[in-house]
Amino acid sequence: MNNILLPALIFLPIVTGFLCWLMEKVDERFPRWVAFFGMLATFLVTVGLWHTGDFIGSAANIPAFGKTPTWLSEFQLPWVETLGISFHLALDGLSLLMVSLTAFLGMMAVACSWNEIGHRVGFFHLNLLWSLGGVIGVFLAIDMFLFFFFWEMMLIPIYFLIAIWGHNSGGKTKEYAATKFFIYTQASGLVMLIGILILVIVHQVQTGQISFNYMDLLGTDLGKWQYPVMLMFFIGFAVKLPIFPLHGWLPDAHAQAPTAGSVDLAGILIKTAAYGLLRFVLPIFPAASHEFAPIAIMLGGIGIFYGAWLAFMQTDIKRLLAYTSISHMGFVVLALYSGMLMSLQGLMIQMLAHGLSSAALFIMSGQLYERLHTRDMSLMGGMWGQMRYYPPLLMFFSAALMGIPGTGNFVGEFLILMGAFQTNPVAVILATFSLVWAGLYALIMIYQTLFGETSETISKVAPMKNMTAREAMILLTLVFGLLWLGLYPQSFLDTSDHSMRWISDAYQQVTPKLIEPEALQAPISDEPFAHLEAK
Repeated sequence: MNNILLPALIFLPIVTGFLCWLMEKVDERFPRWVAFFGMLATFLVTVGLWHTGDFIGSAANIPAFGKTPTWLSEFQLPWVETLGISFHLALDGLSLLMVSLTAFLGMMAVACSWNEIGHRVGFFHLNLLWSLGGVIGVFLAIDMFLFFFFWEMMLIPIYFLIAIWGHNSGGKTKEYAATKFFIYTQASGLVMLIGILILVIVHQVQTGQISFNYMDLLGTDLGKWQYPVMLMFFIGFAVKLPIFPLHGWLPDAHAQAPTAGSVDLAGILIKTAAYGLLRFVLPIFPAASHEFAPIAIMLGGIGIFYGAWLAFMQTDIKRLLAYTSISHMGFVVLALYSGMLMSLQGLMIQMLAHGLSSAALFIMSGQLYERLHTRDMSLMGGMWGQMRYYPPLLMFFSAALMGIPGTGNFVGEFLILMGAFQTNPVAVILATFSLVWAGLYALIMIYQTLFGETSETISKVAPMKNMTAREAMILLTLVFGLLWLGLYPQSFLDTSDHSMRWISDAYQQVTPKLIEPEALQAPISDEPFAHLEAK
């Protein structure tokens, strides 16, 4: 039965974005409110779908691994029937959490740019909301052509966000950063498109029917083509994640993007790549993925240390945060290619927590830039007594980025390392040492901005304007989300459990399946996480 709420999740941001563009001609204040309520409506729809889904204890009723996943709801309409293309959307626990994160951070992106954007306000919100609509489409589409359509659709609005409303810094222009982002992502998208077409053609040769349907393509025997086609998909997703050495676009894009663009990039956009690897690469190419796993884990490990080291060397606060994303995505790769249920569940928590914490820190860097007109931490210092609420919030989100217990980042990293240790103990031990670097770059960011003698830059604007109620509410909402993930992750683990079990089984069907602890054979809601629940 078609669930009309699924296309509504995509078209709500698109329609409200178009309304923002029209309302600018009436009053420049209207687009902000239209955009915010449009994303609020989208978020409420996801909450409604989450409330109606039966997630608690559902793992106990999951049958043995089947060829296709089980969806909570679907929507399908014929599109180009001759080519086997349909407007096919589907929702499970994995995509539900990703869509919820997108809608939630979409509201935060609109709210944080309330006063930052002063020209072409309607067109700005059109691009912001259309990029979010494209991201939601990526999380819901299970027709490969439709998936690729949304994958490309979300890139063009982000290009305009950077090129029109971005900043020039470090001797590089916003147009340069936008063009670099576009070339990287378009080139990788073309590689993935070739992989999709080969997959569809091989399926047609085997069955006599042409189809872009994910459910049909899952059973395709690619033979000698499996490894090269898997690599094409991997490259398409690895650039967007990004994985070393395909990360070159990210630091410049973050440094030149407006605050809302950085929230979109770090909090949402790079999660589409992790989702693509989970949804498509592991289940469709399990044998090739298993063969490629040592290389992927090696690249992820290099990325963990490389990103942490370069973050440690930065003076621009946004470039520092950009390199931390590269480091954290290395943990995502480690979790993905371990294939264990515990690590995949940790991956889900890590994606949610990283989305919230990185978005919060980019928002705070934007708040600093509005007051100081610089992002150079060497020009800051002595800000502890200048803004009443800013220092403790910056320390909290920096601690979350380090993975301090009590935050969702800790739960995610802990589960990833525990799960991956069963298959890759050496990689896990090495990755654990990178947490020292995480502490160093977080402490350096705190020290250079908050402590020491009051800098000349801050003296010129002293007394600094305190945080507004809007700015404080944005950050307190993100604090609540991180504490919820850290103290009671069970609601999220239950939601994604069914999906992650299926993906783990799909990946391990060609590997010698490890005997997991007794607790992992039972619903994941039992003993291992009891100490993480709120008292």
